[in-house]
Amino acid sequence: MVSTPSERDLILREATKIVEALGQALAPLCEVVLHDLSRPNNAIVKIENNLSGRSPGGPATELGLARIADPDFPDILANYENRFSDGRPAKSTSIGLKDSEGNFVAAICLNMDVSYFRSIASYLERITQTHPLENGRHDTIGVAPQPSVASAISSYAASCNKDPRSLNSDEKCELIGKLSQDGYLERRGAAEQIAQIIGGSRSSVYYYLERDRKSAPTND
Repeated sequence: MVSTPSERDLILREATKIVEALGQALAPLCEVVLHDLSRPNNAIVKIENNLSGRSPGGPATELGLARIADPDFPDILANYENRFSDGRPAKSTSIGLKDSEGNFVAAICLNMDVSYFRSIASYLERITQTHPLENGRHDTIGVAPQPSVASAISSYAASCNKDPRSLNSDEKCELIGKLSQDGYLERRGAAEQIAQIIGGSRSSVYYYLERDRKSAPTND
């Protein structure tokens, strides 16, 4: 049964808003087209970011005709391979819009020109190509970053076969001494972070540090 004009007009009116919004959001590399499937010979109602050279009043595509002929045609065909008339590759999505009786009334089609992206992908592939140095040589740029406080604590605790919070007093004393020697305590907020990991307070961290310093051998 043919849709009533009022319902068809309402669907096309609302679909026009969607096409305009998608056109603005996806410009300039995605064409967005609204088709009125009740007029296959003059189906194109609106076209945003015209990449195909078509114009309003143009006919429906083969896919549009197939949708008109088959009420069980999929409502959405997403990301299928397509091609513009001049040979440019495209990625297309077609969305069928039905009336209250289940008849296809309109379709919104998105056609993205992927030739631009393929050119970029080819350029990126070329510019990121590398090859190993001869004779097994290797190089490192800059100084390797120091491990995080948490990583250093976990590493020490693992060497004791313990969890950081289960370290005894002597082990915590040794740990804080090592962290101080490696410069971790010079970082902003390090004492609070260490205390949280090993289970204690900021003052306890400095207690263990002072204790480690007093126990360190002195040179006469």
